[in-house]
Amino acid sequence: MEIKVTAKNIKLTPAIKQFVQTRVNKLENYFDDVVWAQVLLSVEKKINQRAELIVHAGRKVTVSASAVEHDLYKAIDAAVTKAEAQMKKAKSKSKSKRTAAAKAIVVEEVASFGEHMMLPANDVKFSVIKQVEVTPMNPEDAAYEMERLGYSFWMFLDEDSKQINLIFKRLDGTYGLIKPVKKK
Repeated sequence: MEIKVTAKNIKLTPAIKQFVQTRVNKLENYFDDVVWAQVLLSVEKKINQRAELIVHAGRKVTVSASAVEHDLYKAIDAAVTKAEAQMKKAKSKSKSKRTAAAKAIVVEEVASFGEHMMLPANDVKFSVIKQVEVTPMNPEDAAYEMERLGYSFWMFLDEDSKQINLIFKRLDGTYGLIKPVKKK
């Protein structure tokens, strides 16, 4: 972050400049993309010390704060504290806008999904119809056959129950077995 310090009616010492830089650098905790900060230090009527601070962060966020104190260091601290409060508020606003926008997108996607969802019609069309010869085997042999052929599922005739079963490979690498039961 580029920090420009300007002094009016006061001598800008390295200690003051270092103090300003350490305090203003704390503002980077609120936004990652703080571009620049401008600090104007001035003395009014030899009594009041004024510190004005303008911070520009990305995403169209510009914060300005000023403070008048009897001590210059207190004025700088007060201005930075005010700027911190404004940046906290701006960050919470941007977060709430992002979450609201994300919720709106999700609602919109769900609505559009409902519009494009394909409901089964009376005229179902199949692109491929395969006739498969089922051979009697146990589930372990069916898993071996499925792996040997490189398929993700395999239909077979269970040699014990004499019913058609389906074995499939799950995402976690294990196998699943579908056995038919009669509806009651």
